Amino acid sequence: MNDAAVIALSPETVLGAMKKNGVTHVVYLPDSETNWLYLLMKADPAIHLVGVNREGHASSIAAGLWLGGAKPLILIQNTGMLEAGDSIRGWLMSLNVPIVLMVGYRGWTRHGVTTDTVATYTERFLMAFGINYYLVESNEDGKRISTAFEEARATKRPVAVLIGDEYHGFNR
Repeated sequence: MNDAAVIALSPETVLGAMKKNGVTHVVYLPDSETNWLYLLMKADPAIHLVGVNREGHASSIAAGLWLGGAKPLILIQNTGMLEAGDSIRGWLMSLNVPIVLMVGYRGWTRHGVTTDTVATYTERFLMAFGINYYLVESNEDGKRISTAFEEARATKRPVAVLIGDEYHGFNR
């Protein structure tokens, strides 16, 4: 078995964790990296997809859904998370919204050679905001998604799940 097969994160694992944790809505900005996951979510009648044109809009929409009784998840890339900082602070943190931010960790590599500077700032951003996070890069790590949901519920704060194998993780 090669390294790619061992480290793969299937979209079925991610969708299963969403459903296990009662996600009703996924507020997302479409990107090519999450295509297989998007197709599964689109086909699932229990998941309502809410697309946004800027990541900064995701926080206010998710907060409104939560206030209305839904259980949203935000699905964005780390570049967009940086752009959405003020909305995360103002909407999610100020209102104590217990939400999971599922963030594609663009540029991150377990081999230590960072090719995209956004990876350099991703964890620093989360630490500066006091947002706990869990790295998920394989199906074995999938249980960390539920851990993030449990923590968000218990703390009434956003918690991030960093998808560390973004370029390969949602391939079939």
